[in-house]
Amino acid sequence: MTLLVVAVAILLVCAALTLLPHRQPVLCTTLGAIGAVVACGLAMVPALQVLLGAPSLSLQLPWRAPTEDILLGLDPLSAFFLVPLLALGALTAIYGRTYMLAYRAQRSLGPATASFSLLLAAMITVVVARSTVLFLVAWEAMTLSSYLLVTFEHGQAEVRRAGWVYLVAAHVGEACLIAMFLLLDHRASGLGFAGFAAMPVPGAGLATIIFILAVVGFGIKAGFLPFHVWLPEAHAAAPSHVSALMSGVMIKVGLYGLLRITTFLPTASFWGPALLALGVAGALWGISLALYQRDMKRVLAYSSVENMGIITIGIGLAFWRASRGDFLLATLGACGALLHVWNHVVMKGLMFLAAGSVLHGSGTKDIEKLGGLMKRMPRTGAAMLVGAVAIAGLPPLNGFVSEWLIYLGLMGGSLPQTGGASIAALLGTGLLALIGGLAALCFVRLIGIVLLGEGRSPAARSAHESATGMTSILAVLVVLAAAMAIVPRVLVGLLAPVVKQVFGAEIADRVHLVQSSVGVLGTVNGAVWVAVGLAALLWLVFRRAPATAVPRPPTWDCGYAAATARMEYTGRSFSEFLSYRLLPRMLRPRATTKAPEGPFPGTSSFASRCSDPLTHGVYEPFFLRWADRFTRLRWIQQGALHIYLLYIFVVAVVALAWLSWSTWMAS
Repeated sequence: MTLLVVAVAILLVCAALTLLPHRQPVLCTTLGAIGAVVACGLAMVPALQVLLGAPSLSLQLPWRAPTEDILLGLDPLSAFFLVPLLALGALTAIYGRTYMLAYRAQRSLGPATASFSLLLAAMITVVVARSTVLFLVAWEAMTLSSYLLVTFEHGQAEVRRAGWVYLVAAHVGEACLIAMFLLLDHRASGLGFAGFAAMPVPGAGLATIIFILAVVGFGIKAGFLPFHVWLPEAHAAAPSHVSALMSGVMIKVGLYGLLRITTFLPTASFWGPALLALGVAGALWGISLALYQRDMKRVLAYSSVENMGIITIGIGLAFWRASRGDFLLATLGACGALLHVWNHVVMKGLMFLAAGSVLHGSGTKDIEKLGGLMKRMPRTGAAMLVGAVAIAGLPPLNGFVSEWLIYLGLMGGSLPQTGGASIAALLGTGLLALIGGLAALCFVRLIGIVLLGEGRSPAARSAHESATGMTSILAVLVVLAAAMAIVPRVLVGLLAPVVKQVFGAEIADRVHLVQSSVGVLGTVNGAVWVAVGLAALLWLVFRRAPATAVPRPPTWDCGYAAATARMEYTGRSFSEFLSYRLLPRMLRPRATTKAPEGPFPGTSSFASRCSDPLTHGVYEPFFLRWADRFTRLRWIQQGALHIYLLYIFVVAVVALAWLSWSTWMAS
């Protein structure tokens, strides 16, 4: 635990130091990157030790204000989330140094670099906190530091809007968490996690309320439907390395909190079906909206909503099957969900950093203004292609392995049984397959429109490859995505203590059976990669034609001298049939047209709105309605000091009168 405390201290010191040389952006960003890498490296040592089987760690620091000492702990569940946090944190810090230097002529980089270090420190503290006050303080620090990073380009109106949406959503979630912890404290008579674990078993009603508050409070941060609306706004607005960290790690911290709370409560039979339904709805909603977004980072953000839904499906499957006594199927769901947590960290980190490289090299993230980047940015394009294959759940990459385990858990429950459970399992399998098909289409669209064809704008035609400081990190993540698909047996073996802590010993005892299954899959993936490597080697050897080769005449080109961007599919036309014809009306983009009229038509126009239906159909009208009602109370705000003193006096008198009345009635 000492190394963890030292790592957090290093991040805090670096955050303070990076604010000093605000006129030296190179020094500032270099100091922040070095501090993050050193801190993550130190913290990785105890995290890996606990994950590999070492005893859990704990530390108590004296602090009597406001309620108790500072309690820290590192058990398998914390280590499971801490390892990817530290790995991606170090990689994004290195990437972010080069990425942020592009802004040095526009603004000071000290506050953003300091906020990044604070975000890492806060997330580490959340994962290892064992006292409620420390957990909530670190949670709030995580929210505020990420808000400062989201609003880095605050000169743009849409960035300011994204920041406000994120801040409001985060504090609604924190209000639910405070209520949840107060109920736990009332039951356990203490504000420590050890007290929660040892408290008397709460009644069904109280346990249900606590679970619902946890799902809402942590689900807002995790991007669960319908609390996900902040996620596409914030991830699209933040700098790309911050988007990678938020999507890859920070939303997983919300999932960590939910799993931690389930260890304090008796498992209820409704947990599994409820989480299954929540996961399926979130995955379908997220990938449906990702199909037609113009902003490349919004596509990836909605894909994160989809992947969090897939993880929730696996967790729900584990709880559901465990409650029915089908422990092997529960193990498949648990291992698939937990493995997908790690896989998604690598896949989404790779995709967001590749999107950042595209933005850095072309100056735009609008899909309709890109195209032909594979020729101009080959390293970035190759990395994005690998990431797209992985995140679409296709072999031979890591996304396929974890989703395959969840498929097995669903299909295995539908074959030998009859009745409602079998129908639910079959329906879940079909819906998961539909989600996978939509994901494949979504990323075929993204890769095809962005990387292939001709450039659709001067920005795309003048794009250049990013610096080595960025593309080298993409290469590391590509290697990780391939390696995790080859050695899933080792990764699943590391999950056994986490599965035991969250889902129970009966499920953990069957992890070795899942290992044997994914071991075969890993061997096949390895063989495929060997074949790909040999094919690439042969292509490199024989790609040059002999010098005496006869030049080939051009083929008939139908009268076209050269291909142009006007001959290609646009992003909208590629997904038009599905998004405008097959999706439910509420999920379709909103098109506004003004057709030409009359024999001498005037102007005509067409516009397509790609915002979230819940945002513009539910949340915006709700908040606008209540904002209008609260504006009617502005007469209270007079701006006169004596009026405000009168308000304070009246409140104090009423409070004293109420206390006196209560005391008199009690006596």
